[in-house]
Amino acid sequence: MTAAPLAGPAPAAPAVRRRHRPTPRFLLGRAVLYLLLLVFLVPTLFPLYYAVVGAFMDPRELSGFPAPLLPTGLHTDNITGVLNAVPLVRMYGNSLLMAGIITVSQLATSSLAAYAFVFLRFRGSAVVFALFLATLMVPGEATFIPNYLTIGSWGLTDTFAGLVMPFLAYAFGTFLLRQSFKQFPRELYDAARMDGMGHLRFLWTVLVPLSRPALSAVGVYVFITSWNMYFWPLIITRSTDMQTLQIGLNSLKTGEASNPGLLLAGAALSVLPTLALVIFGQRFIVRGLTAGAVK
Repeated sequence: MTAAPLAGPAPAAPAVRRRHRPTPRFLLGRAVLYLLLLVFLVPTLFPLYYAVVGAFMDPRELSGFPAPLLPTGLHTDNITGVLNAVPLVRMYGNSLLMAGIITVSQLATSSLAAYAFVFLRFRGSAVVFALFLATLMVPGEATFIPNYLTIGSWGLTDTFAGLVMPFLAYAFGTFLLRQSFKQFPRELYDAARMDGMGHLRFLWTVLVPLSRPALSAVGVYVFITSWNMYFWPLIITRSTDMQTLQIGLNSLKTGEASNPGLLLAGAALSVLPTLALVIFGQRFIVRGLTAGAVK
């Protein structure tokens, strides 16, 4: 007669994780924090709010003191006045095309340069990268005259090529993408090379999909910077057909200075693309700019 096997110890019941209730001190701290954020948020967003609201006010409301915070009605005369004062649609297209070309070009050149600095071992790479970073210390205004003389000698003034050519590459994107690429282990690159994968294929099929936050941060930053560019398009363009939106908005100050509603309407229309980029790409910007900060 065989003995019955001894039963082992009963498995312990999974621990139930209690949900701690926030303490009054914690709630008070959160309330104070949100109140401080609201205090700083109001003066930050008020100019944008008033530009949108003022675009639908008539001149009497804008000239009153104190100016109302809400329009009495949706007056569209300012919007139509901007469209009649300057070729806004054409300038909008010029700005979009210029900013789009510069953004795509800087993403491509920055990705290739960052890949070379991280995965291609060559003598003097640290010195070359230091020279890249040194260009960030040179003010952009200091390069306008040499760039203008060079573009003029090539006969590219008042052309899209002249607008975008000095900005097809930039060191900031290279620096940011280099920090992102350094997060990937070297073994990943070695394994891909052993499988016969070339440099461009590894960059396009492996690094680019895994580096979307950093690429998005660079793209949003470059697009906003290019969209708001004023001085270079002002000196390189001659005809109205080649001028960008920022130049057209500045012409409203001299031509229609008596009607501030046109200025507010033009400012509200010009901020729409950049505002949409910041709203929908904010999480990518934060993740991209903090890439490599925490291991």
